[in-house]
Amino acid sequence: MAISADLGHRLEDVVNRLVSDGRYNSKSEVLREGVRLVEEREKRLAALDAALAKGMADIAEGRVKPAEEVFDRLEAKYKAMAARSR
Repeated sequence: MAISADLGHRLEDVVNRLVSDGRYNSKSEVLREGVRLVEEREKRLAALDAALAKGMADIAEGRVKPAEEVFDRLEAKYKAMAARSR
């Protein structure tokens, strides 16, 4: 199925330059690469949304620790690691 897209002057110039510079063999190749990059970004955003939803559910269910407790534990852990590496 063919798709027609109006990119506007600026983006059309970018596509034309990428083809004329030899980075891509055709305008379609440039557009396919752009759509692949958008698809990858959307997957990362969906994963982030899922992680945020899980975190919010944990908060709602009380599965949290005070930040000070976490920071103290991490500080102790990294001090111990530094002491062992000396």
